Amino acid sequence: MRNFLVLSAIFLFFQSCQTINKKVDDVTQKEEERLGKFLKKTESELKIEFGKPDLVESAKNKNRVLVYFDSKFKIKCERRFEINKKNKVVGFSSKNCF
Repeated sequence: MRNFLVLSAIFLFFQSCQTINKKVDDVTQKEEERLGKFLKKTESELKIEFGKPDLVESAKNKNRVLVYFDSKFKIKCERRFEINKKNKVVGFSSKNCF
């Protein structure tokens, strides 16, 4: 009986981990879909949505990278948008944003 209880507890633990992973994957996918809508849009359209960037960096290929920081539940979210010489968004990345 004790073994059954231990195995049941382990099963429930792994089930909850799978549920959490699915939720994280869903939120990540929604974030990528949202940010993907800015590809090929102008820098000014990006700034209308996100405001003034917290940081502007230069990429190796001489493009600019606009960085936006946000915090939720003391977790630092970072969004990066690469802007080409024609002021169009050509790439993005997101870390810890949910």
